[in-house]
Amino acid sequence: MAATNLRLIVAALLVMAAAAADTYTNHTVGGDAGWFFDSATNKTSADYSAWAAKSTFNLGDYLIFNTNTNQTVIQTYNKTTYSSCIIDDALDSDTFQYDGGRNEFGSAMTISVALTIEGTQYYFSDANDGEQCQHGMAFEIKVEHGLGLPPSLNQPPPPVYVPPPGPANNEEQSPPAGFANTTPSSNHAIITGASFSVTVLLGLISLLGC
Repeated sequence: MAATNLRLIVAALLVMAAAAADTYTNHTVGGDAGWFFDSATNKTSADYSAWAAKSTFNLGDYLIFNTNTNQTVIQTYNKTTYSSCIIDDALDSDTFQYDGGRNEFGSAMTISVALTIEGTQYYFSDANDGEQCQHGMAFEIKVEHGLGLPPSLNQPPPPVYVPPPGPANNEEQSPPAGFANTTPSSNHAIITGASFSVTVLLGLISLLGC
């Protein structure tokens, strides 16, 4: 009987694992408690490290931060930046700041962060000069491959802009094909004038009967 029960439990776990791998998940950070910090008590609304430890994160999943503008959301792949709780020396290539920390204190907002890179990544709030992070407003996760990125998140970057070629400097442009240079030369003008004068003289001689 015990062996039968064990097989049923293992089968149930396998089914649950397969079902989890067949979908993408929206993870609400902190659960119902959200992403909040009480400055009066210096306490967070949830234990974010404990929350993260209970979840499995895959490519294509989203982290949903239900919060307000009193907190920030920092995503980094740099453990040194995470440990410092501030982003003053962080690189733009590995650390990203999402909305939050504005002058409109207490305004509710929801921030969605797509998980697009496998491996370990870190999240924290650097508000109050890193004080929120120092008091537990931080967590780390490890993103697994899962189903891989969905097409909506797996787009190639746009091509690098290349300006169209212009005319070479100091190079005289040729006239368009089919159009000849119609400016008469000085020799052509002289010959035309001489022919006109001879014609007039011959006409006058004819009139005079010479």
